Amino acid sequence: MKKVLVLGGSRYFGRGVVERLRDAGADVTVLNRGSAPAPGGVAHLIADRDDEAGLKAALGSRSFDVVLDQICYTPVQAEIARRVLRTERYVMTSTIEVYDQVRAETPITESLVSPVPVDLGAASYDYGEGKRQAETVFAAGDTPFASVRVAHVLGGEDFTGRLRHYVERLDAGDAVDIHAEPRPSTFIHAREIANFLAWATRADFTGPVNAGSHGELSVLDLAAAISTRPRFRIVERDASPFSFDRYAVLDTSRAAGLGFSFSSTTAWLGEAIEDARRA
Repeated sequence: MKKVLVLGGSRYFGRGVVERLRDAGADVTVLNRGSAPAPGGVAHLIADRDDEAGLKAALGSRSFDVVLDQICYTPVQAEIARRVLRTERYVMTSTIEVYDQVRAETPITESLVSPVPVDLGAASYDYGEGKRQAETVFAAGDTPFASVRVAHVLGGEDFTGRLRHYVERLDAGDAVDIHAEPRPSTFIHAREIANFLAWATRADFTGPVNAGSHGELSVLDLAAAISTRPRFRIVERDASPFSFDRYAVLDTSRAAGLGFSFSSTTAWLGEAIEDARRA
């Protein structure tokens, strides 16, 4: 039985990953700040990952076969984790936003983002840059490392409210703000990314891998799935979430080559929309 440490894992698809690992027979420990109870049947350690001394104290002499890090956002957090955690393999949940500087017209492969300069003294990091630098820190270490670059996640328990924003406005007949020429991106259901992360945690590959359902969607496609008569307002800046001014579709052929088959957005988009209506 593998000993797995999950950093985070208290809500949304992170909780689903913990439940799947537990049900598959792994010896799971969850570590987070304790804002929500962990799923039953797993150990729960409470610590702030930004507090290196507190993290060491919470972990004690524990070691793990694999760590799944759901909540690493900066290179500083990555450096602390490298120093403190004892594991045979490290898996980081990353994001499609690491490609926010990529300009492409064909599906984006993992190789289009390489290791980047790391600035441990920055006052703050935007989301994509923080994830890029965190990946670089882990990849430079001696521990086998994999990063899962996750597409935009939709599902009924989405605490960000992004899909609900569209459902509420379009159901009310209100316009949503979009770019003049919105481009498509890649999406995935919360259930499917939980499945993929649990699979990736049990696997042994290293390096980055894209994770997303087949079937690209633009904001126009998303709105058409919600309403038969969607209304839009063209804006130059501050468009609604999921309106993108650049092509941002992921190539998931590496995941397929490793043995994972993703579903199509058509298999679950209607369900996600109805879940958002009920939220």
